[in-house]
Order: sequence, then C-alpha cells, then structure tokens
Amino acid sequence: MGLADRIAGREDGLLLFSITPPRRSTTPEDAQRIADVTVERLHAIDVDGLILYDIDDESDRNPSERPFPYLPTKDPAEFYQQHLTGWDKPVVVYRCVGKYEEGQLSDWLAAQDPDKVLTTFVGASTGEKVRRTDLPTAQKLWHEVAPQMRLGGVAIPERHSTGGVEHSRLVRKQQAGTSFFVTQVVYDTSAAKSMVSDYFYACEEAGLEPVPVIFTLSVVGSMKTVEFLEWLGVEVPRWVRNDLEHSPDPLAKSYDQCILAARELTSYCEQLGIPHGFNVESVSIRKAEIEASVRLASHLRTRRLR
Repeated sequence: MGLADRIAGREDGLLLFSITPPRRSTTPEDAQRIADVTVERLHAIDVDGLILYDIDDESDRNPSERPFPYLPTKDPAEFYQQHLTGWDKPVVVYRCVGKYEEGQLSDWLAAQDPDKVLTTFVGASTGEKVRRTDLPTAQKLWHEVAPQMRLGGVAIPERHSTGGVEHSRLVRKQQAGTSFFVTQVVYDTSAAKSMVSDYFYACEEAGLEPVPVIFTLSVVGSMKTVEFLEWLGVEVPRWVRNDLEHSPDPLAKSYDQCILAARELTSYCEQLGIPHGFNVESVSIRKAEIEASVRLASHLRTRRLR
C-alpha cells in the first residue's frame, strides 16, 4: 500500500525523510551525484516517502540577522523530475505558492501522478510579502485541477503556544481538503501535544476524523544550527538548549533528545487515538549531521517507541 493510500486510511507509523534540493548554482552533474547518494541512503531505511522542501527567503518575517545566508535552491519539482529518477517511492513536493504564477501551479498539478506525488502548500511568511498566488487561490486550483492528489498542510506548535488557535487552522484546512499535516521541527514536545490535543477535540466537536499528523524531528550538531532553528521560529526549550550548549558532543545529545521526543509523542498520540508519524529532516550539508539523520530514521523504522 502506497503513501497516499495509507494517509487516506489514516494509518499510524508513517515515516518520511525530508531534504532541501541543492543550491540553484549547483551543476547538473553535482545535483545528480547528490540525488544518487540520497537514494542510496534512503533505500536502506525503507521510508514511506521523501519530502522535498521549497525554500523561500523569510527575512521579512524576522528582522534579526539570519544565522546562515539565504541561498536560492533548485525548484523541488524540477529536482525530482530531472535527478531523482532512481527514487521509486512517493514524494511530497512542497510548494511556496507565492513564488509561482497560477498557471505554473495549475500546469504542475495537472501533470502529476497522484500515486507518486503528493504536495504541501506553504503560504507567505508575512501578510505584507508580495505573492504571485495566495494560499486560498492555490487550494482552489488544487480542487479544480488535481483533487485526487493528497494535499498536506503545515502545522506549527509554536504558533499554537502563542495564539492558541492553530488547531482551528488545522480543522479549516482539513475541511478544505487537506488530508495530512507535517509540523515544523519539534523540540518543545509540550507545545506539540497541546496542539494535537486541541485539534483532536476540535475534530470531535466538528464531527471529523483527525487526519495523520507527521511530527518533524531534526538533529543539530552546533549551536549555530540551533540559532538558525530559533530564527525560523522553532521553540527550543531552555533545558534542551542548555544540554546542547554544554555537551561535549551536541550532535549525540540532539540525537538522544529526538528519540525521547519521538517516544513521548508516540505515547501521547496512541493514548489520544490520533494517527501520527514522523518526518526526519536533513537539511545540513555537514556529513556528520546527514549521517545522524539517517541513523535516526533507521531507528524510528526498526524500533518500537515505548
């Protein structure tokens, strides 16, 4: 059974792996090498699908200096079509819809095989950002052009902590056709549990069955990476930050914390009765962090998290 069918069946235990396509300046030869290495690594893990992120400049959202410079990356749809020909499992292609004209999105949606390609729409980082297509228009295009394609949505636990209404956004997106959610990187498990709890009971009140919530985990190997996650809006609890900052091996400490987070979230979601899974994010160019991400995904696939 494929990823789209498992999502439709609201199954537990989904495991995804996410990457950022290479920089736009990467040569075709190097892009192919990166794709081949990625496919080789992931075939050994037996993940259910691959997420390809669509990166946009979010400096308008956060006035603080970005820890790492923004470097445009290859279009994820083009990277998949041109270089990931050796990948035989489904992909979830993110679309920062504001970057694309309506016609571009429509043509892309119409050309996809819904058994192989799923998508997640991402709106603008701020209300002031200039966008070629807004999120409601993109959702309307999906309804008109490719309603058979599984549509995902972004869930942000930190936004729920500050505003308390993320669960309402999830319900509205589900009512508009979203069939799974992928969270921002989770280090604050309490915020994630509060969000899914409120979402679960909001679904009950609305007469809906909750759709799978995929929690994103990411290992970090340096405090600069932690600072970048925080710049993106990820809440790293003080105790986690302290452990990483004072550890002689922050990558190993981060790995252990991801395992603990996965175990805690699994236990809570099973108790609540909400379908869930995990997405292991690997966006670093450092070999040690990439290899740790692969080990984490392998651990999540082969071991029970209790």
